[in-house]
This record gives sequence, C-alpha cells and structure tokens, in this order.
Amino acid sequence: MKNRNIVILAGGISSRMRKPVEQNKLLDNKLALEADSKSKSMISVGVDGRPFLDYLLYNVSEAGYINVLIVIGEKDESIKNYYSGERVFSKLNIAFATQLIPEGRGKPFGTADALFQGLNSVKGWKDESFTVVNSDNLYSQKALQILLESEYDNAMIDYDSKGFELGEERVKAYAISLKNKNGFLIDIVEKPNEEQMKQAYDSEGILRVSMNIFKLKYNVIYNFLKTCPINPVRNEKELPTAVKMMIKENPESLYCYPISEHVPDLTNKEDIIPTKNYLEKQFGGIIIN
Repeated sequence: MKNRNIVILAGGISSRMRKPVEQNKLLDNKLALEADSKSKSMISVGVDGRPFLDYLLYNVSEAGYINVLIVIGEKDESIKNYYSGERVFSKLNIAFATQLIPEGRGKPFGTADALFQGLNSVKGWKDESFTVVNSDNLYSQKALQILLESEYDNAMIDYDSKGFELGEERVKAYAISLKNKNGFLIDIVEKPNEEQMKQAYDSEGILRVSMNIFKLKYNVIYNFLKTCPINPVRNEKELPTAVKMMIKENPESLYCYPISEHVPDLTNKEDIIPTKNYLEKQFGGIIIN
C-alpha cells in the first residue's frame, strides 16, 4: 500500500527574497511589497493573483498524495490562515506544524530541523515513507508521482541541469549529486566549485543536481535529522547533510531517478516575473480547486 504522505517545508524567513535589488520595471508595487513581507510561497504570482503554493498543492493532489504536512514559520501564520479558510484543496488532508526557533537565534535552524520538528507532529507515519519538498519550487506532477510510486523506501529526483531554464551561474548554487553504478546516491555536494562540477559530469556528459525533493522512510531518517550537525558556514542544520549521514551508514539505501525538466524556483526577486510568466503559460486554462 502506498504511503500518500508529503511534507512541504515552508518555515524559512525568505531572507534571499528580501535582499534589496535594482527595481525591475516589470515588478509592480504590489508584488515588490509582497516579496518583502510574505513567505515566498504566498507571493501572488499565479493566475488571478493566486499564491505560488496553490500550484505546488495542485500538482501534489494530481500526483495522488492525500496527507499533506506544511511546516510553517513561528513568525508567519499566513499560510495556515489561508489554507484553513475557504480555499482548501478538497482531495488533500492538510495539516500544519510550526518550526520553533531556538532561544538565542533570530531565524529557524534550517531544513533538517524543520523536517525533524514536522515529523514529531505526525508520529503515526513512523513506519511509513513520505516525500519532502521545498515550498518555493514547483515540482511537476511527474516528479512527485515517481516518488509516490517508487519501490524504494528512500529515493530522490536527480535533475539534468540542462533541463533548467536557468543560466550556468544559477546552477552552481545548487547541489550536485554523485551516484554509484547502480544508481544509488553516494554524495551530495552543496555549492560545488569548478573542479567539483567538472568531476561530477556522468558518462553521458550530464551534470545532475538535487532540488531537495526526496522520498524518505520516517524511522530511517529520523535519528539523522535529530543528530544533524550545524553547517559551520550557513549556521543551519541542512536536510542534505542528514541524507548524507543516512547513506553513509546505510549504503545503497537511496535510489536516484534521473529526469530532465524545468523546475520554477522562487528564490530571489529576479525570479518573480519568470515564474509568473511560466504559471500563466502552463496553468492559464486550468481550474485549480
């Protein structure tokens, strides 16, 4: 029986989105204000002003998931307020967990901590697998369904970097994935340098990257999330680090599914207009409810 569970990580403080940049003439005042004040996933870049997260939830629903846990920030109730109101996706059981900020910190403790706190609120999933995704990336129904249907307890989507509608400099900010000959993950390299990128190209000349979309078994990943060390540079507990700890202790435990497609990424203000155009093109004639 499939475990139709998914966790959406939406507890960050959107610091990169709020960095000041030269004002894009195409970015109207309303969107600029939202970018500086809202969770990224709630910016109204969609058709008729719908928030970005509507489209991720639509794809989640169409892919066949039922139980959705959204991990939200301690200082932002906008997501919970919106999806607890009239606009609820009827096929989804949406629940919320709050990522609490430890005393003495000004921001959340990262994605590993967000998932750890989230899993503590759904202990009924303990013997089950779940998919986990970012809230500011629009993963396709295809990618989401691959993980839902996977025969493996732990898996990830392994993207061909050439499939992204992004420049090479942007790809360098992502994490490259290294696999063994059987297709199982052996390492994730965050923000690789030039030499690491050159060595990561596979036999087909493809550089594959992780976009933080994993299928994980609750009782396998849990303790690695709990004991995940703090990244000394970013001062956060990061999900890829916990995943690497898991595969080090359990070799050939996470299978990589290679696909090539664009993944809209709503990270910076510069992403707003391209994302808005993409959503209008892809979802303009689709009724989302």
